Amino acid sequence: MNIKNICCIGAGYVGGPTMAVIAQKCPEINVTVVDINEQRIAAWNDENVENIPIYEPGLSDVVKEARGRNLFFSTDVDAAIDKADMIFISVNTPTKTYGIGKGMAADLKFIELCARQIARVSKDDKIVVEKSTLPVRTAEALKNILDNTGNGVNYQILSNPEFLAEGTAVDDLMNPDRVLIGGDLDTSEGKEAVEALVDIYAHWIPRERLLTTNVWSSELSKLTANAFLAQRVSSINAMSELCEKTGADVNEVSKAVGMDSRIGPKFLKSSVGFGGSCFQKDILNLVYISKSFGLHEVADYWEQVIIMNDYQKRRFAYKIVQTLFNTVSGKKIALLGWAFKKDTNDTRESAAIYVADYLLNEQAEIVVYDPKVKTEQIYADLDYLNTRSSEENKAKVKVVNTAYEAAKDAHAVAVLTEWDEFKGLDWEKIYKEMLKPAFLFDGRRLLDKQTKEEIGFEFYAIGN
Repeated sequence: MNIKNICCIGAGYVGGPTMAVIAQKCPEINVTVVDINEQRIAAWNDENVENIPIYEPGLSDVVKEARGRNLFFSTDVDAAIDKADMIFISVNTPTKTYGIGKGMAADLKFIELCARQIARVSKDDKIVVEKSTLPVRTAEALKNILDNTGNGVNYQILSNPEFLAEGTAVDDLMNPDRVLIGGDLDTSEGKEAVEALVDIYAHWIPRERLLTTNVWSSELSKLTANAFLAQRVSSINAMSELCEKTGADVNEVSKAVGMDSRIGPKFLKSSVGFGGSCFQKDILNLVYISKSFGLHEVADYWEQVIIMNDYQKRRFAYKIVQTLFNTVSGKKIALLGWAFKKDTNDTRESAAIYVADYLLNEQAEIVVYDPKVKTEQIYADLDYLNTRSSEENKAKVKVVNTAYEAAKDAHAVAVLTEWDEFKGLDWEKIYKEMLKPAFLFDGRRLLDKQTKEEIGFEFYAIGN
């Protein structure tokens, strides 16, 4: 099957970068990314490519090369669907905040809306690719909607989950560990659809890294991969507190454990806790699926990963309060970093949001600096928690343009995102400019304890 036109519904953190790389690597295929958010599409089309809505190292160069040649961004969803041979669905699937499964199940309303729109518009056969992270068996629901509400068009449903790490998304797309493609391998039509997507990725990825499975295995593999990675983070964070109590150094423990070839060193770095759009959402989804099948022990096991992660954030905030003589009321706390990790402007489930919220509940005054996160996003994140009014958040939280400005006159500085910029700060200068008693809380272990002691900070780091 020769694919000439691709449509991607959803211009977010997955759809935008993925389609940009496909367009760059497959110049003979026209790729159109559509979204109903006019502001987002306008940003993708901004003449200054540095203003695209997603910050990822190298992404602007990829977009610059392909945009206007065979990469297009549009709000005309119907036209793109009608023209496409292959349609990627890459819309948000947040955790439900209402009804059955509230707080755990994935909210699939946007997926259903996409399916109904595809069914309404399509006049010829289409391959529909699940790119969003979805519960197992979602493809079956998609198939039912498309087959029973459309114009008699034939559809093949593929699952192609993303395994991108934000901050390295472009490199992950260019040189992935594997690309997983699930489809109906029991029919000739299904095999042909799978092969069509394999051929696209084979433009730049070796065939041995292109893994084909049935749809259900593909859908569940994504949830499982994220659950395993999150589990490692919670595991080392659980050990970090034991290290503090026993005098061990969690960095040394992590290094010793990671040198075991059966375990490996990745995702064994102690921190304030994991964030991002996937880990918590996917584990909660896994918990809900397990409970729905009556697998309560399985659900309890995975839920503990979330419980440990939430505890680590509370523990870090509590340590700040405890160290500042059990009160931060009226005290200025500088937070360095708001994104959930370095090299991205994504703040979803960032530990900084929750640490700030805990401190605000203790009547602290918060000053935030992040190199890439915009001021309005920081306030939006706090407002979303609905802990206090928007006016109160703006009165108690100030966003500044440099780390030095954040640190000035602060009672404490907390490092919450591992931006490389923070490693190179003149910490002695920061200390000398602080007119208050100085405490440094390194939630990301950017600097070693000896460095802080030489500068003059009273120092605390996770697992120290």
